Amino acid sequence: MLTTFIRWQNRVQETIGQAASWLTLLLALTATLVVILRYGFNTGSIALQESLIYLHAAAFMLGAAYTWLRDAHVRVDIFSSRLSFRRRLWINLLGVLLLVIPMFGFILWVGWDYVAASWAIQERSTEDSGLPYVWLLKTLILLMPILMLLQALAWAALYALTLMDPRQAEPFWQALKADNDGQKEAV
Repeated sequence: MLTTFIRWQNRVQETIGQAASWLTLLLALTATLVVILRYGFNTGSIALQESLIYLHAAAFMLGAAYTWLRDAHVRVDIFSSRLSFRRRLWINLLGVLLLVIPMFGFILWVGWDYVAASWAIQERSTEDSGLPYVWLLKTLILLMPILMLLQALAWAALYALTLMDPRQAEPFWQALKADNDGQKEAV
């Protein structure tokens, strides 16, 4: 059961993360277009400039859980690097259960009314020629904690599985290491 959930969650995050990575390319191309239009043709578009905000927000908010799946967030391991693997598992499991899940649960709870109000009025840009999809942009405020909560549950399941039956969890750790090694070689 745990392995099925972990596999499913990893596939979900991989799919969303790959889509988010393409958004960064689109963001760079759009930024280039804005600069060319502004400085090359002395014209601009508020909607195009606002789309940069939308693309940046979407890439960040949708890519956060994928980055965590890849264990690629920046951290300083001053203390945990000296601990045994088993102790690090316990610390990570407790951190997920006591810090990460409550924090993203709180963000989801607090953001709900804010996003619902935006949807209720179909909120749009305050600029006349801006994008009419602010309500859709604000939906990311709920999507990000949902994705992070799913990833938190997957990590908690993997930590628990590793503590209970390390052999059953080994393929997940090997896949994570192989993925991370492949990422380092690509850079």
